Amino acid sequence: MPPQNNSKNTIIFMVIAGLMLLAYSFFVMQPQAERQKAARAAAEQQAAASGTAGGTGATTDSAPAFITDREQARRALGDRVAIKTETVSGSLSLRGARLDDLYLTNYKDTLAPGSPSVELFRPEGMEHSYQAIFEWRGSNIEGGVPDRNTPWRLTQGTTLTPTTPITLTWDNGAGLRFTRRIAIDNQYLFTITDTVANFTPRSIQIVPFGKVERQGVPDDLGRNQILHEGAIGTFGTEGKYATTSLKYGAWAKKPVQEEESTGGWIGITDKYWLAALIPTQTEQVKAEFRISNLPAADTHSVNLQGQAQTIAPNAQISETTRLFAGAKRNEILAGYEKSLNLPRFIYAIDWGFLFFLTRPMFLIVEFFFGILGNFGLAILALTLVVRLIMFPLANKSYESMSRMRTLAPKLEELKKKYPDDPASQQKEMMALYQKEKINPLAGCLPLLIQIPFFYAVYKMLTVTIEMRHQPFFGWIRDLSAADPSTIWNLYGLIPWDPATVPLIGTFLTTNASLSVLAIVYGLTMWLQMAMSPPATDPMQRRIFQFMPVVFTFIMATFPAGLLIYWAWSNVLTIFQQYIIMHRLKSENPIDTFFARFKKA
Repeated sequence: MPPQNNSKNTIIFMVIAGLMLLAYSFFVMQPQAERQKAARAAAEQQAAASGTAGGTGATTDSAPAFITDREQARRALGDRVAIKTETVSGSLSLRGARLDDLYLTNYKDTLAPGSPSVELFRPEGMEHSYQAIFEWRGSNIEGGVPDRNTPWRLTQGTTLTPTTPITLTWDNGAGLRFTRRIAIDNQYLFTITDTVANFTPRSIQIVPFGKVERQGVPDDLGRNQILHEGAIGTFGTEGKYATTSLKYGAWAKKPVQEEESTGGWIGITDKYWLAALIPTQTEQVKAEFRISNLPAADTHSVNLQGQAQTIAPNAQISETTRLFAGAKRNEILAGYEKSLNLPRFIYAIDWGFLFFLTRPMFLIVEFFFGILGNFGLAILALTLVVRLIMFPLANKSYESMSRMRTLAPKLEELKKKYPDDPASQQKEMMALYQKEKINPLAGCLPLLIQIPFFYAVYKMLTVTIEMRHQPFFGWIRDLSAADPSTIWNLYGLIPWDPATVPLIGTFLTTNASLSVLAIVYGLTMWLQMAMSPPATDPMQRRIFQFMPVVFTFIMATFPAGLLIYWAWSNVLTIFQQYIIMHRLKSENPIDTFFARFKKA
C-alpha cells in the first residue's frame, strides 16, 4: 500500500532528521561554542597581560596587543572634551576632533543590578575600536587640511551638552583657518559645522569627508540570523531612494562598494544601535562602503564625501554634516526623518521583507502599551486584533473542520470498505465531502494565514529596541528573550543554574529547558489539535500527536513575547472552535473531559 509506506518513510525521515539535529547540536555545536568561548577568554587574558606589561599595547610577532584600559586609551589620544546629555555620555578627542568614546546611558548591557550602560563608540587602540571622524581632503595645499590626527584647540565651551555646543579651531600655518562647531540635541544627533577661511592670495579647492569606522566585528555577531547587522544606507535622487544593506559576510565578499546620491544617509548598524552620517539633503555626495585590511583586524568603514568647495582669497565657506549615534527607537528615527527630510530613516530598523505587516503590528502594540502600560498586555491586545481581523475566514474554516469531525466515523467505514484500494477510497471520500459541502482544505487556511503574522511578531520582538528588557509579570523580565524558567531547577525552586553544567549547560537552558511558557504553549497547541478532525492515516495521526511535544521544545528557545502571542492565539482559537462545535453538536474534547469528570 504505497500511501501507508510513504507515510511510514516520512515518519522515519523526520525521526532520523530530528536525531541528527540533536546529535549535531550536542556533539558539534555545543563543544564548538565552548571552545570559542574559552579561546576568547584566553585572548582577553593575553591582551590584558600584554597591556599591563607593554603599557600601550605594543604588537608582537603573532598578533597586535590591544590596550585594555579604557582610560589609558583615552589619554593616548590627547586632551578631551566631555559629552553629557540625558541620553549619552562620554568624550571626544581633540586629536582629529574624533567622536570615539560614547555610552548610551538609558540602556544597560543586561538586567543584572549594576550593569554598565551600553557602549557605542570605543577609542582607537582598544580591540573593536569604533569612532566617527570628520576630515577635509585637498591636493597641493600648503600647510595641509584637517585629518584624523589634527591637533584641534578648544576655543569655546568646556562640556558638550544640548545647551552648550563647543567650538574648535585649527590654523594650518599657511593661510587657512578651520573652525569647527559641534552641537548635540536631546537625543542622538550631533551636528558638525565647519567654517573654512582662506587668507591666502589664491583660490583653493577642498572636499569635506566623513567616516564611521569599526575595527573587526562585534563579538556577538551572528546569534540571530533573521536581522541585519553591518553596512546600511539610503541613496537616490529626485525623490527616488532605495536602501542598500550589506551584512558583514556579504561586505567581506565585496570590500568596496560606491554610491552617488543627493542627500540620503550611510551608516553601520547593530541589532539595536546605529552610527550614521547624514549630509545636507540637497548636496551631491559620494558614499562608500569599505573594508581595509590592517594588521590588527579588518576595519569596516562607511565614508561620505561631499561636493568640492572652492574658496576665493579672503573668503570663507561652511559645511554641515550630521551624525546619528544612538538607539534605533522608531519614534526617534521617524522624528529625524520628518525634521531633516531624511529618506527612509525608519528603515534603519530591519523590519524585514514583511515590513508592511511588521511595522503596523509594532505601531498597534505601541498604541496599546500607551493605554495598558505593559508590553506583554499590549501583545495580548494585538493578538485579539489579529484574531478579530481573521474571524470571518476562521469561522468558516472551523465550521468546515467541525463538520469533518462528524464525518470521521463514515470515513473510517470507507477505509474498511476499500482496505486495499486507495483510489476507490479517495474517490468515495471526495464524493462524501461534496455531498456534505465540506472543503477538506479549509481547515488549513487559518494556519497558513497566521504564518506571516507569526513571523511579523517574531521579527518585531527581535529588532525593536522598545521590546528590549521589557517585563511582563512575575519571572518574565524580558519579552525579547526566551523564558528563563527551566524544569532542570524545578522552575527556580532549586537554587542552581543548569547553564553551569559542563558541555551540555547551554543545551539544557535552551533546547531542552521546557520553560513554563513553552509548556503552556504546548498544552494549548495539543488541545487545539485535539479539537481538529483526526487524520485518516494512522501514521499522520501519530505525527500530529507528537507535534505539540516537538514544538514545545522548539518554541522554548524563542522570545517570551512570541510564546505569549502564540499561546494566547491558541486559546482564542480553542474558544472559537468550542463555540462552533457546541453549536453544531460536534463531539469535542472539552465536553468529553467534563462529562468524564462528572461521572468520576
